[in-house]
Amino acid sequence: MQKPMFAPARWGARRGAVVLIGAGMAAALAGCAGTGERVASMVTPYRVDVVQGNFVSREQVEALKPGMGRQQVREILGTPLMTSLFHADRWEYVFTLKRPDVEVQTRRLTVFFKDNVMDRVEGDEMPSESEFVASLATKLAKPKVPQLEATEEQLARFPKPPAEAAAAPAAPPATSYPPLESPRR
Repeated sequence: MQKPMFAPARWGARRGAVVLIGAGMAAALAGCAGTGERVASMVTPYRVDVVQGNFVSREQVEALKPGMGRQQVREILGTPLMTSLFHADRWEYVFTLKRPDVEVQTRRLTVFFKDNVMDRVEGDEMPSESEFVASLATKLAKPKVPQLEATEEQLARFPKPPAEAAAAPAAPPATSYPPLESPRR
């Protein structure tokens, strides 16, 4: 007659081993508690720049003139971010730039139409394209550029070429080249 696989004596020994291993793991993790906080403070997640909407520059706003049609306005400013069924004579252009460790930039521009021609423009003062690009400059320090010139002491470490190699004239460049295509037959 065979013994049952999970006999009470064997089960007790296994349970003791599991408890012992579990206690060992808990002790090991408890010793790492301070280390985990230090590692977590050194590792930072990557945060992306979030750009939403249409960037409208001062130059684009200055190009708008009262009396322009909707298509002309669309060609200058692009498709509006928001249009409303309740306000068909108003286009909203909103631009938002969210960057890590930098204040959120939000700009709004509203174009009003009357009888399908542009009547007026209202909104924030828009930056020129060059001002906007300058505002994108990151706060990262510029890397140190290594010195690219060798001193006399550094050059003295290298052996000088033989005099005859330096005096030998260079081979003239090839003046004839092989054909690009094979001749047709």
